[in-house]
Parts: sequence; C-alpha cells; structure tokens
Amino acid sequence: MKCIVSFLFFFMFGISFSQTLYLDKVSTVSKRTYKYHKTAQKKKLKLDLYQPRQITRKNPLLIYVHGGGFSGGKRDDENAVDFANNMAARGYAVASISYRLTMKELGFGCATKATAKKNAFNAASEDISLAVKYLLQKKKKFRLNTNNIILIGSSAGAEAILNLVYVYNNKILPDDFKFAGVISMAGALSSLENITHKTAIPTQLFHGTADPLVPYNIAPHHYCDSEDAGYLMLYGSKAIAHKLKSIKASFYLYTIENGNHSWSGRPIYQCSKEMIDFLYYDVLKKEKRQIEVML
Repeated sequence: MKCIVSFLFFFMFGISFSQTLYLDKVSTVSKRTYKYHKTAQKKKLKLDLYQPRQITRKNPLLIYVHGGGFSGGKRDDENAVDFANNMAARGYAVASISYRLTMKELGFGCATKATAKKNAFNAASEDISLAVKYLLQKKKKFRLNTNNIILIGSSAGAEAILNLVYVYNNKILPDDFKFAGVISMAGALSSLENITHKTAIPTQLFHGTADPLVPYNIAPHHYCDSEDAGYLMLYGSKAIAHKLKSIKASFYLYTIENGNHSWSGRPIYQCSKEMIDFLYYDVLKKEKRQIEVML
C-alpha cells in the first residue's frame, strides 16, 4: 500500500514547511544517550534518543526495541540507527533502548523451559516500562507528547512489546497510561485473552507466512514438539489481526507470502512508507482502519 502525501503550506513556530510534518522529512536530527535504569546487578540500561532539531513543539515518541532472541542484538545497529534518523527527521522523537538479555546463557529454543521464555517476555516488558517511565519523567526536557507514545519491535523485541501491551501486568506505569500504537515485526503473543475493546490500540503487524521461529498464525514457538521443555503455544500476527478484526479494532496486517524470519528486520528499511502511513493516519489522526496487505 502506497502512502498518499498531501502537500500543505503552513507556518509553525517560525519555520515554514512545504511538506507535511510526520510524512516528509522536515528537520535535521540530534542524538544523545541516556541511562534510564540500573539493575540489581548494577548493569546500566541505556537508550539513544533521536530528536528533530527544527521542531520546537512536543513530539510523538517512538520506542524501538531490537531483536536477538533475548540473548543478543543492539539498540544501535546500522538498521536501527538509519530507521531512528529517518523517523526523527519527520518530526518524531525516537528512543532506541537496550534491555536485559535474560536468555544469553540459556538460548531460546525447544530445550529452554516455556516458563523461562515467558519470564524473558516479562523481563523485557519490565525494562521497556522503566524506559517509558524515565521518558515520562523527562517529558518537558525532551519535548515529548506523552499521549502519543508508540512501541516498535523486531522479533524478540516484537514479542516483548506485544506482551507489554496485551499480556503484562504493569505496575510501573501510571494506571491511566495507554500506548497510542504498536508496530510488531514477526512478533507473537502467548495469549489473546486480554485483547478487548478496552485494551486494543492501533496495531501494525509484519510477518512472513513461512517464519520457522515465530508462527505467523497459531503454533508452538520454534514449532517445538509437545513433549519439549520449550513447548509454548503462540499467537502470531494473523491470529492477533483476526482477534482485532472480530472486535472491530484498528489493525494493519502486512503479510509476506512464504516470507521467513528475515521479515523481523526488513520492514524498517523496506516498508517505511507503510509504517509512516500507519503512524500518521491510524495513530496520530486516529482513523479507524482495518487493512490487510498480502505480498
């Protein structure tokens, strides 16, 4: 689906734009690194904050969570940096975060206990929540529109953000806090029970139908056998979209026929137009759409 750009002429905070804020690149970008939390093991968790230099209004915030099986990955790999700069140039603040890699010594396959996998989801969700709490506390300093905070995750990061939005019992963020949207790249949930009219938020889902690790629809994680320690039933992008469709909530399902797990990372550089479209119309403009695209 191609993004339709409306060219408007307007004047904002002393800067004249001939393009549309959040759709087009309108600013240069600054980047700074901050420590948002110190763990019980005294490990410093950090985030890189990218901000548009020429925008003085409060900016929507994208929080990017990298993949890596909860055992690897970096907040500042080349694709993450390019994505953050691309979105910040359009008027978003972007926080790319590090989190505890709790499966580093365990692995994340069929020999790893299902309870350990769920614990990894929750530990990452906790760290993301701590990062959000830190940013909420610094909202004036960082010029953030805290009504528009959107989560974006790849693979393990996608599982963590979906878990945070739809499963995790959050005791860190304020009771009335709600994310404005979520973008999952090859993610899945351990349960669909908590997706309701009350909890549903605009959700964009990218997934290949032949992903051998994270199921596109409903299947065990890594397709483990039922007798394996790591047997954990997961509900992938197709199942999540079906649930959102059934309750008439907003979703954008982007399916890659025969696509493998590489689509956990490819959307941030191959599908930026679709992401920009979703963020602008579904999240910021609050248009309630149900979109399904098959490639």
